[in-house]
Amino acid sequence: MRAMRWLCLLLLCAAYLQGGLDKAVDFPGAVAEMRHFGLAPAAPIALAVIVLELGASALILSGRLRWAGALVLAGFTLAATFVALRFWELPAGGRLMAANAFFEHLGLAGGFLLVAWTDLQERRHG
Repeated sequence: MRAMRWLCLLLLCAAYLQGGLDKAVDFPGAVAEMRHFGLAPAAPIALAVIVLELGASALILSGRLRWAGALVLAGFTLAATFVALRFWELPAGGRLMAANAFFEHLGLAGGFLLVAWTDLQERRHG
């Protein structure tokens, strides 16, 4: 049961582990991504995103402050979704895929909120 729970958490964190590692390996690409979304200063923000994605995922997977890592990734996901997936601003031809991704990201944020809530409940009730 414990291994299955950890595997589920790993799957939930997979995109953030992959994203953080890709950005760390290709830092110039990470900086270009921040610039693409109009974020400045791009290099410090790219570094902060790498630390956030990998660090919060590590908290979740280790069980140490799991609730905090989950809340951080929920908040990050919501913020990034509203920066990167503004489907309502796109022309009709590109709107459907962006809308689908937008709502998928809302689901990810909900999953992280559930992880935080569950972890806090388990800590409270021992």
